[in-house]
Amino acid sequence: MISAFIFFAHFLFILIIFTWKWQSDGISAAFINVALILILFAVGWTITGMISQLLMEPRGFGLYFDRDTFSLALLTMVEYFFYRIYYKEPTAAGKEKQ
Repeated sequence: MISAFIFFAHFLFILIIFTWKWQSDGISAAFINVALILILFAVGWTITGMISQLLMEPRGFGLYFDRDTFSLALLTMVEYFFYRIYYKEPTAAGKEKQ
């Protein structure tokens, strides 16, 4: 159940970013951002899967929080901080605040 929620949250995030980039930068930028998110998800899940393999047994912490769910949760936390920085709104005139 937790895994399904994490996948749904990623799907919702992809839809939001696609719509936002489509409206602001065009359809090609929207597809490029979706490809970026999918690639980072696939590579990140592989890396966090290897990390969770070192830290815990396959059964994990219980019935609903096994090793795969732990790796997805770890990936989601890392992605949250990365995307907070990557999709930060620029200030006026397209320049970052310093």
